[in-house]
Amino acid sequence: MRVLVLGGGIAGVTAAYFMARDGHEVTMVEAQDALGLDATAANAGIIAPGHSFAWASPRAPRMLWRSLLGQETAIRLRLRPDPRLYTWGLRFLRECTAERARRNTLIKLRLCQYSQAVLNEVVQSEGIAYQAVTRGALYVYRDPAELEAGVKKMALLAEHGQKQEVLDNEAVARLEPVFAPVKHKIAGAVRDLGDSSGDARLFAEALARVGQERHGLTVRLGTQVTALESGGDRVRAVLTTRGPLTADVYVLALGVGAPLVARTIGVRLHVYPAKGYSSTFPIKADGRAPTIPGVDEQWLVGWSRLGERLRLTSTAEFAGYDRSWTPRDFNNILRFARDIFPDAADWDRGEYRACLRPMTPDGPPVLGYGRHKNLLFNVGHGHMGWTMACGTGRIVADLLAGRRPELDLDGLTPRSQAGGR
Repeated sequence: MRVLVLGGGIAGVTAAYFMARDGHEVTMVEAQDALGLDATAANAGIIAPGHSFAWASPRAPRMLWRSLLGQETAIRLRLRPDPRLYTWGLRFLRECTAERARRNTLIKLRLCQYSQAVLNEVVQSEGIAYQAVTRGALYVYRDPAELEAGVKKMALLAEHGQKQEVLDNEAVARLEPVFAPVKHKIAGAVRDLGDSSGDARLFAEALARVGQERHGLTVRLGTQVTALESGGDRVRAVLTTRGPLTADVYVLALGVGAPLVARTIGVRLHVYPAKGYSSTFPIKADGRAPTIPGVDEQWLVGWSRLGERLRLTSTAEFAGYDRSWTPRDFNNILRFARDIFPDAADWDRGEYRACLRPMTPDGPPVLGYGRHKNLLFNVGHGHMGWTMACGTGRIVADLLAGRRPELDLDGLTPRSQAGGR
């Protein structure tokens, strides 16, 4: 079939690759002049089934309330005259029970585990290099009580297949010597042995190149999708800044832009932007920089090494489609970096940016068909897009081909999130 994949981020690229590999005539449409320039290029770099917890949890409402009072929190809310924010927010709050948080976490975990297996298969078969580090990931806690609570929290993932080890501060320093001078500042860490890291944009570029050279994938850059046209239960065309495009099947993988485009054919997607702050620093030639990726569980700053650069990210801010930032937004990142990794990088030469992550209220993405028979959704990956992308790309390709996906889709299908149902 002729397939149009709308969006050239990591979710769009992986879907396009798998569909082209199946023999379909696939064209990927991207608004920018290169692939993976938005959230794909600004994520923490961690491939983290071992941190696939749902953001909607019993502690989230308290964090949002504290942010409204001006306190520094990992999840922030900026009130604005946007009805979609309040509609989405009410759905988010509904998911903040212990029972729903557990269910949503396990759905995300299954998808992340599956996706990691697919990623490893693709890397091996296609020979893709993306500055991978495969030594697990460290989830670091500052005091013994937090470490004990973290071990209990992580146990849910361990019970469902994640291999973990609990390390005191001495063991963390032996494993990752960069912590040796500051080991007195931490209590220890939970190390997820299966997690890894790498440059998502490098991976997306390499996979698209493989798709073009080996499987006939076509990439159209500088082409912004503005609307869809439908007739009855089918999409008839996609409108772009370079004219209309038609295909047999359309795949909506536009990230935070997906709800705006879906709305043009009367489809409501409960996906809302969560702004994250991303910074990248050059590692000093003689610097003590971490090699193993991780997350500081106190400030929720994530880090990973991308070649000779160090990536640090933090925060989820619900502020609409605003991509602006101020130096103050990076205070917690720099405070953490100078406290724990003081000699790692040149902290005065950072590249800073804000990116928008497409979040669903419950956490799992929206996959599959809605009420239009030739429109597939692959959207709503949130902060786990790099971790989930290969799995979701394979799933939507399976659905297009009429194959039963290897992963049970319970909790991942469009349900009430697509098609206005």
